[in-house]
Amino acid sequence: MNFKAKVIAEFLKGQVEGDPEAEVNNVAKIESAGPGTLAFLANPKYEKYIYETGASIVLVNKSFKAEKTVQATLIRVDNAYEAFASLLELYNQSKPQRTGIHKLASIDESATVGRDVYAGQYSVVESNVKIGDNVQIYPQVYIGEGVEIGDGCILYPGVKIYEGCKLGKNVVLHGGVIIGADGFGFAPGSDNRYRKIPQVGIVILEDDVEIGANSCVDRATMGATIIHKGVKLDNLVQIAHNVEIGENTVMAAQTGIAGSTRIGSNCMFAAQVGIVGHLNIGNNVKIGGQSGVMKDAKDGEILQGSSAMHYKDFWRAQLLFGKLPEMRQELTRLNKEIKELKAK
Repeated sequence: MNFKAKVIAEFLKGQVEGDPEAEVNNVAKIESAGPGTLAFLANPKYEKYIYETGASIVLVNKSFKAEKTVQATLIRVDNAYEAFASLLELYNQSKPQRTGIHKLASIDESATVGRDVYAGQYSVVESNVKIGDNVQIYPQVYIGEGVEIGDGCILYPGVKIYEGCKLGKNVVLHGGVIIGADGFGFAPGSDNRYRKIPQVGIVILEDDVEIGANSCVDRATMGATIIHKGVKLDNLVQIAHNVEIGENTVMAAQTGIAGSTRIGSNCMFAAQVGIVGHLNIGNNVKIGGQSGVMKDAKDGEILQGSSAMHYKDFWRAQLLFGKLPEMRQELTRLNKEIKELKAK
């Protein structure tokens, strides 16, 4: 389907700069786009490509100032990245939705299934499951006894949801996600063997949560592991038992959160962040990649850093690390005094 620049601009409430009749039927990255495609420029690092791109239309921020001639038709918007995402979302929603229960799907007769549900081959729905309207259950998905799934959820191939867990509306779980596996709970005995602690809680995923491929959210030992509304987790993320994550927090790949930690709303964690158990992380906290967090974080803190060494050396180093700026100033002062004494 072709879309003209003037139609796209109207949808995005943007301004056309160039040919309003320019048409596109696909999207592409600005550095490799060809005729008939739409691209976007949000990161100044890619500005050089806008002068040579083959894209027919490019979304740019209203603040963008061209230093050379741009051949493509521009659509100026408040936020080019956000506008591009809106177009992709619109395109994705326009694709035909799968419906119908495949003859090789296994759905227990006690399960409640809403309208326009799709269940692919070899998907399994156990007893007393409740499934809302417009839910997409792809092949080889397993849904355990008593699970509740809200309207509009998408469960991609290989998703496993253990018994009793609850999903809100419009939850998206990508391939290989496991919801409700046992938390890592073992009690050491006097014989140096570990006895398993039964994990009898559940997992609650609220509305609009999205979880990337091969991630795992463990069930609570008691009570619930809770992922609040709008949280987005990348691939290969581990959320341990009884963790609670606040609304609209995002976590990049290979992040791991240990048990019973509470994380606030609107936090941003880069890749490979590790957080030890039983901490309280405030709202609007940002944590840089490969950081290891071992103490509570206040609202709005920005954290970075981690290193592994003998634990006694580590704690000595930690005590000194915070004093380094002060020590540097003192060293600079002493060097200056030495030079003055030598001059005399």
